[in-house]
Amino acid sequence: MAGSTITSIELYKLFIHLKEPFVISLGAVDSAESLIVILRTEDGCTGYGECSPYMSINGESVDTCFIVGQYFAKFLKGKDALRIEDRIADMDKIIYGNSSVKSAFDMALYDIASQHAQLPLYEFLGGRKNKTLETDMTVSIGDPHKMQADAVRFKNEGFPAIKVKLGEAKNIDVERIRMIREGIGNEIPLRIDANQGWKTADMAIEVLHALAPYNIEHCEEPILRWRFMELQKVSAASPIPIMADETCGDEHDAERLIQLKACQMFNIKLGKSGGIFRGLQIAEHGAHAGMHMQVGGFMESRLGMTASAHLALANDHIVHCDFDTPLMFTEDPVIGGINYLDKGVIDVPDVPGLGAVIDESYLEKAEKVVI
Repeated sequence: MAGSTITSIELYKLFIHLKEPFVISLGAVDSAESLIVILRTEDGCTGYGECSPYMSINGESVDTCFIVGQYFAKFLKGKDALRIEDRIADMDKIIYGNSSVKSAFDMALYDIASQHAQLPLYEFLGGRKNKTLETDMTVSIGDPHKMQADAVRFKNEGFPAIKVKLGEAKNIDVERIRMIREGIGNEIPLRIDANQGWKTADMAIEVLHALAPYNIEHCEEPILRWRFMELQKVSAASPIPIMADETCGDEHDAERLIQLKACQMFNIKLGKSGGIFRGLQIAEHGAHAGMHMQVGGFMESRLGMTASAHLALANDHIVHCDFDTPLMFTEDPVIGGINYLDKGVIDVPDVPGLGAVIDESYLEKAEKVVI
């Protein structure tokens, strides 16, 4: 395949207010803050990427991404966009970590490469539309009555599963789930996410046993991420399957967690892995270990979630999707991309490439830099 030289790179800060604050045990956000990356090539291709950094999880902000993105842009300009592995290596040599901003560049590179191949991104990644993608809908942590009302609303809207943010004390978290089950009944699956909030293995095990009667499908990240050596103890004792999220950033984390028998499942997020390139490797490790996995996200728009949906179609062991955050936005800045159908079903575009772009009217108002 002939090369595709990058001739210009544009970076934009995008801010969209949420309908109401989104609250997890690590804090609350009231707007989605994203960096949009647009790569243009000499042969007329345009690749779009997005990251939505979460400061308390990946240690980045939209401002740091905007600055680090300029380091990447100056180095990558003039390079071949189709040599994705080389471009990933370039970014890793420039700066350690910074997985969120790397994921936006990675996404734009894959958009260009799959356009060149004249394939939808999921096919370029080796995937097929052999399964239905369905997103859950998330209940923010807060007052149990408000959480119950939100869960009832999401059930009535037809979502196939409800994810509930927890991570405080045992009694209040159990009361939250008790009230939610009282409101929605026992049939619809509940998934819970402590976001490291139960801190120690013993505390997590105690809470998980107390939650066992409420038909919980799985629990994400019950203890502090740096206590990953204790996660195996939690998984072995828990009546609820454990899904690693913050502890599973890249493929090296995935391999380590498998060796430790630390969890039964992984949650893959492009903003943690550094993008599709490493997200695929996490999925391969998980599949080889016989795991079921989830693809989720941070606060990306439908642009970033479209890339995540393409990734979800690339591995049969990915069985859960958490693509709900664009539904929390007050505005939709994306043209094309995934569509949200009835009952949480996600329709993935079949056009070559990512199949999603940002509406120019949003970019015109944004802070930007062009390299």
